[in-house]
Amino acid sequence: MGILIFLIVFYILTCFMLQKLFVKAGEEGWKALVPGLNFVVWAKIIGQPSWWAALLLIPIVNIFIWSGMCVDMVRSFGKYGFWDSFLAVVAAPFSFFQIGRNDKDKYIGKTVELEKAYAEKLREAEAGDDKYGLKKLVANNPYKKSSGREWAEAIIFAVFAASFIRMFLIEAYVIPTSSMEGSLLVGDFLFVSKAHYGIRTPETVIQFPLVHNTLPVLGTESYLENPKLKMTRLKAIENIDRNEAVVFNFPEGDSVYMYPGRTYSVYQTRRMSPGQRAQIEKYDFRTRPIDKMDHYIKRCVATPGDKFELRDRQIYINDKVSPNPEGMQFSYFVDSPGSPLNDAKLKEFGLSTEDINRGRPAKAGKNELVMTNNEMEKVKGMDPNITIELAPLPARAPGEFFPNDPVNFTTWNDDNFGPFVVPKAGETVNLGPKNIALYKRIIEVYEGPNKVQVKNGRVLINGEAATSYTFQMDYYWMMGDNRHRSEDSRYWGFVPQTHVVGKPLFIWFSTVEGSIFKGIRWNRLFSSAQKM
Repeated sequence: MGILIFLIVFYILTCFMLQKLFVKAGEEGWKALVPGLNFVVWAKIIGQPSWWAALLLIPIVNIFIWSGMCVDMVRSFGKYGFWDSFLAVVAAPFSFFQIGRNDKDKYIGKTVELEKAYAEKLREAEAGDDKYGLKKLVANNPYKKSSGREWAEAIIFAVFAASFIRMFLIEAYVIPTSSMEGSLLVGDFLFVSKAHYGIRTPETVIQFPLVHNTLPVLGTESYLENPKLKMTRLKAIENIDRNEAVVFNFPEGDSVYMYPGRTYSVYQTRRMSPGQRAQIEKYDFRTRPIDKMDHYIKRCVATPGDKFELRDRQIYINDKVSPNPEGMQFSYFVDSPGSPLNDAKLKEFGLSTEDINRGRPAKAGKNELVMTNNEMEKVKGMDPNITIELAPLPARAPGEFFPNDPVNFTTWNDDNFGPFVVPKAGETVNLGPKNIALYKRIIEVYEGPNKVQVKNGRVLINGEAATSYTFQMDYYWMMGDNRHRSEDSRYWGFVPQTHVVGKPLFIWFSTVEGSIFKGIRWNRLFSSAQKM
């Protein structure tokens, strides 16, 4: 809503500032206040055909048409300088106001036609071998730009166009961790569509272009939190389907510690041991708006309204077995009594260095490997004496798993989770002390601000007793395909619709284990990012 209000106010101010420019150009000032007609007259004043105004109705195209019309308007009043054009684009109402109030700024004609006429004079002088006339025309050419300005405008346009495309349409991402192996691999570069699930308008107004949340080298935030606008989402091309890979902003990423190589949310540190927490809390602490929270990519295994349950590593949706991704991985102990496992051979099977983990042996001769079913069969085929068993889950602190309630939710873990229903907009859930932990963050933060308390066996929302709650938006349950090596919804819960970024389309480049020095995975180039 905030961005809409801003655009409306900007449009109204522009219309009012156009009145005097219309009068100076010989048009009636009231026409500047009539929607549609004002743009037709504007096109006429600068020398474009009347249908040119219709291009302002085409999304994305209209941004560039608007910028061109603003520049041509000030040029029609003799403003040819670089800063004149820059100001006209970024602050049209102010630029038009300055021209309108200055009596010395006169309308000199339709700039598009004037520039064409001047170019024709230059051609005629050159064709007629009129060296003196040509020299004079070149010297007095108001449309001539220095090479420095040509470069500056080209760079600004390129950065503007790239930033616009990155912010609203398509952005490139790289897979940094193994949470989605073996479907999406460390070192895969993806193109992600931000339009498929609905374009989000940004919260942050002032930000460094082409950077997400941290400036390279400096390590500081790449934006200012204020001023900010309320985020809105435009109509989606399609809904998120179950089992699609999705890019989203880390739901707990509003308050983070900048630990080397990654961030930890303040909520994660609260679930750690005192020693671990003390190590992380030594680092820089930052707060972030939604659109500047870290990007995650996981598989959406449950959509709004789905009943979800993870039972002995198998997902059930609405009490039915859910299809498993072909690249789904688990941790196994591999006993190779005949001879040590050959790492080079394991990598030929598709295991990465991170999959070949020597750090948690059950006993001498056993190795922990992270494998898909296909990889496991290949490992078995290396030696008839090899035995493979599911690796036991590591010990977890009480409350480490979502909903982080060590009293009422004590049995949920990596392999067994639920059942529960994923919140859906408009649906109502009963509330009580035993289940409020599931929905506390939704009510307090995602749909807040609200204050949730449990007193005397009752749930209070903003001090008022509440026995039920109706959800305002949709939520999703996200999990990595590397099921024993993924921080996902099992740890931090539901992903709100507001945090959904986009749909991965295809892999445009891929390096082995994230290093080009280790090689390029040529077979993955231009392959689909939506693999099951």
